[in-house]
Amino acid sequence: MSDSPVNTLVLIGVGSSFAFSSLFYHLYQEKKKELEKLKEIPLFKPDQHLVHVLKASPHKRLQYVAVEGLVQADAEPLASRFVPRCFGVIQKIAVEEHWKYWNSLTSTWNSRTVNKKETSNSVPFSLISPGAYMTDMYVKVQNPLEACGCPLERVYHKLRRSEESLVNLALQGLSGEKPVAMEESEELLRVGSVLTGFGEVVLEGGQVMRLQAPQDHRKYMLVATDYKSFIDRHESSASMWKTLTAVTGLTGASLLAGVIYNLVGKQDDRSK
Repeated sequence: MSDSPVNTLVLIGVGSSFAFSSLFYHLYQEKKKELEKLKEIPLFKPDQHLVHVLKASPHKRLQYVAVEGLVQADAEPLASRFVPRCFGVIQKIAVEEHWKYWNSLTSTWNSRTVNKKETSNSVPFSLISPGAYMTDMYVKVQNPLEACGCPLERVYHKLRRSEESLVNLALQGLSGEKPVAMEESEELLRVGSVLTGFGEVVLEGGQVMRLQAPQDHRKYMLVATDYKSFIDRHESSASMWKTLTAVTGLTGASLLAGVIYNLVGKQDDRSK
């Protein structure tokens, strides 16, 4: 009788291990398919070779490719509001207040965020090849705010704690609310940073190349890294799911083998 609960727990462990192994294997297969599709995407630099390929393509258009280059502002870049000598082409500033209010039912102070404000700015920019700051070979990035991938880097973050005074404490007691902190942050797509764009590239006027959202509704992406690092990150993710599949599968097999061994041992004892 005492063995029954243990066997039940072991069986639950076996089932859970195989269930997780199946789930991780499914995620591994999905990531593997995604990785294979990414590796099929042609990679280009903003150079003369890309111009030649576009001129030889139908309608001077490449439907879905990856373009890797350095970010260069087409006009005056955006200066950071908080960091000296820091410039970018996309800027996002967020300010929010953190307050606490008294909950009389639970007799506790609960947190909430109020007056959250976000401002976004951008200037036209292009991608150029590394070491080619003085060149007429570049790819203009069209509508970057519509792309996914979050290529912004947080360059500033500060949490300003609210000062408590006798007057504020008295007001807090009457209102049941009190300010806790003011949070400020700034994100930039910095000039000179490496960026890889996935989308459609067209040639206009025989020399001007433009990266834009694909017409076939595939993902328009801007990734703040080089192409190799982007692929390596996906390969690491696939390897993680593969490892978890093996670990949980072996765990389930080991537990199942133990259950079978115990059952066989009990039958042998009964036969003796």
